[in-house]
Amino acid sequence: MTAPALPRLYPARMRPRDVLRVGGVGLRTRPVRAFLSALGIAIGIAAMIAVVGISSSSRAELDRTLAALGTNLLTVTPGRTMFGGDAQLPVESVDMIARIAPVEQVSAIGKVDGAKVYRSDRIPAAQTNGLAVYAARLDLPATVGAKLRAGTWLNAATERYPAVVIGADTATRLGIGAVGPDTQIMVGGRRFTVVGVLEPVPLAPELDAAVLVGWPAAADRLAFDGHPTTVYTRSVESAVTAVQGVLAATANPAAPNEVDVSRPSDALQAKQAANQAFTGLLLGLGAVALLVGGVGVANTMVISVLERRAEIGLRRSLGATRGQIRVQFLAESLLLSALGGAGGVLLGIAVTSAYAAYQGWPTVVPAWAMLGGLACTLAIGGLAGLYPAIRASRLSPTEALATP
Repeated sequence: MTAPALPRLYPARMRPRDVLRVGGVGLRTRPVRAFLSALGIAIGIAAMIAVVGISSSSRAELDRTLAALGTNLLTVTPGRTMFGGDAQLPVESVDMIARIAPVEQVSAIGKVDGAKVYRSDRIPAAQTNGLAVYAARLDLPATVGAKLRAGTWLNAATERYPAVVIGADTATRLGIGAVGPDTQIMVGGRRFTVVGVLEPVPLAPELDAAVLVGWPAAADRLAFDGHPTTVYTRSVESAVTAVQGVLAATANPAAPNEVDVSRPSDALQAKQAANQAFTGLLLGLGAVALLVGGVGVANTMVISVLERRAEIGLRRSLGATRGQIRVQFLAESLLLSALGGAGGVLLGIAVTSAYAAYQGWPTVVPAWAMLGGLACTLAIGGLAGLYPAIRASRLSPTEALATP
């Protein structure tokens, strides 16, 4: 009589919930070590998220600034003569540029040579603060997008009298906060009343360290010769390139090669491009920090395997397969990295938000940066835990239980 066949036993399957529970055992039993390892991952991810977020917020602020100020501003300035000397724009250049059909607005400033600026007549002659004096037309603020911080702009009456509007840097250097009838400065040896202070002008930064006098007053009181040194034009957006091509010949038909034409918004965008190169460097540093965090996770997992040999042997003797042991330690490594990654994403968002709020920028954190950061942590966690998991699964029950 043959003995009945014994039923074949199969190892119990681990459900996802069991994998998470078993993988979390090592984290709960060694919380300080787990926290420090997760912190290394978090710092790397936070650095990468913050760099991307701050860069994106800066670009959003630039886009908002250009949208408010417009990208259709072109400037015309005198260049160099064929003999290397300083060229000069004709007195009629502003009126000639205004005749270009797509040009909607045109204004100008003219530098007043030899006029020094002082807070009072008691200031030593050498302390000029590096300020420039310009004759300005009444439509200048509307053309360049300038706004007043205090006081008023020149009008048809004050442009003929000793009244000035000063730039933001000028106000700081001269120590002028408020304006009024008693707020006076010395310009070219004469007293002028400060009637207004400008906010910084992003598309015309030369106005920030300037003292602006009415065109007629500059001619009558400061010996201004009437030649503009910078002409600002606003054109129909679709025709900016075409206008840019004819401005030099229109401003100075006799010598168009002595005229420089530029687009101020291009300078801001070039500055942003330079900032992006610096952003790439910071991202590289963040990647190094992330790699260091991954090494920390690997170190933690290797030590965990060495310290838990008895546990591994007991589980193997109770029927756990090598695959289940691998899954346990791999899950522990992935959980550790996921915790660090989630913490790093939150920390990076917080840093970006705080810095953007301090600068007055909109807060922008791209979704791809957050998802990519989490994906990187899981990939690093998987690689860091792979070797310890394989090593743990190769321990035989007798070898593991025999280890003191």
